Amino acid sequence: MGNLRTKDLSKIGYQNDQLRSLVINIISKHFKHHSKQQLFEMLHQIMADPASFLADEVTGKIAEKIIGKSGNPLFQTHALRDEPVFCKTYGGKWIEHSAKKQMELATLLPISVQGALMADAHMGFGLPIGGVLATDNAVIPYAVGMDIGCRMSLSIIDESDSYIQRFAYQIKQALKNYTHFGMEGGLDIRQEHEVLDSAVFNEIPFLKPLRGKAVRQLGTSGKGNHFVEFGELELLAGNALGLPAKKYTALLAHSGSRGLGSAIAQHYTKLATDSCKLPRQAQQLAWLDMNTEAGQEYWLAMTLAGDYAKACHDRIHSNLLNALGLKAICVVENHHNYAWKDKLADGQEVIIHRKGATPAHSGELGIIPGSMTAPAYLVSGKGSDQALYSASHGAGRAMSRQKAKESMTSSAMKKLLVNAGVTLIGGSVEENPLAYKDIEQVITAQHELIDIHGKFYPRIVRMNKD
Repeated sequence: MGNLRTKDLSKIGYQNDQLRSLVINIISKHFKHHSKQQLFEMLHQIMADPASFLADEVTGKIAEKIIGKSGNPLFQTHALRDEPVFCKTYGGKWIEHSAKKQMELATLLPISVQGALMADAHMGFGLPIGGVLATDNAVIPYAVGMDIGCRMSLSIIDESDSYIQRFAYQIKQALKNYTHFGMEGGLDIRQEHEVLDSAVFNEIPFLKPLRGKAVRQLGTSGKGNHFVEFGELELLAGNALGLPAKKYTALLAHSGSRGLGSAIAQHYTKLATDSCKLPRQAQQLAWLDMNTEAGQEYWLAMTLAGDYAKACHDRIHSNLLNALGLKAICVVENHHNYAWKDKLADGQEVIIHRKGATPAHSGELGIIPGSMTAPAYLVSGKGSDQALYSASHGAGRAMSRQKAKESMTSSAMKKLLVNAGVTLIGGSVEENPLAYKDIEQVITAQHELIDIHGKFYPRIVRMNKD
């Protein structure tokens, strides 16, 4: 049969694993004396017009697999729009060209309704980090991202800002004992949370074997820019929390859904790319139709990953506050790297993907951090429909991790930390303060999107030591 291999089949549009396996079996049984060229021509014809082959006893099996017994195609090929849908960019002066081009590509998808690019944007996978995309009845796993439900959470503590100075040693010990960073491992003390009892673990067979790792990783953080830090929070007069305008001690964390979210992202991205064929440059943006079983299943799994990310934060904050005998008087938190069902200003129902962007509906609270030495802002949204009710999720990277590594030494980073009055436990030069954009510029660029209620200054920071 002319040495026809699975990668040859991929080149002519046979992307689905089951379909390729079927084709090779049929060819080896019925067409073993055909040349490679003859096979290519026949398979091209079947792919181009499968319906006309359905009556054939042999090739009809391939055609049926492409179309499906119910008449629904096994996969569909989609062209991009000629013109992008509307997309407003904030702080474009500080956004790299590649991130803008990546966002433009997303707005050419036939399912795209509207886009927005936040001031912290930089190049990512699928959507750029800081990209927001509204779609019509479809969810794009890679526009949600690998770390599903990654979130910020801030606990405001019933102590003045002087607490950190007085109890610095105890805080450092608690951070060392009750947080865990990195890809593997977990806390020494078993963590409990109701999310582990979710019925979704049993409803979706793919998720069953992931529960054990989720149990082990509960209450831990990943690597990269994830952190847990104590700092001083200065609340402004008339703040949305209704708390007195003064300085407080606060605990701020940034992390996501760990191995559970990553496995879900990989699994459903493959399902999407197998069933939704796009031009090569846009293939990462393959989607799942919400009317399909796969689309509904991803939504359930994504929601579970988001709940799990919140559970991790619940445990991180609870463990640290209990260890130090502290009490939170208010908690502010929300996801990025997630998709929400929402309505546009004209009433159209859409799914809004926020890849590294903070939800910012009118009055909705959020936290926008800077870096390990720069402040984080406590904000509320203004509900801008042009921004798809979103704001940035941080300062955003000014340089890649590799570039940050090459342009900063450990000793130079220590000087930056000392000058800022910050103690770092773990961490790496890849996350050094100069690797990030100026948070003040990023906040200024989105004055139409948010109101400011307070400013958090990091003092004792724990991160993964890469």
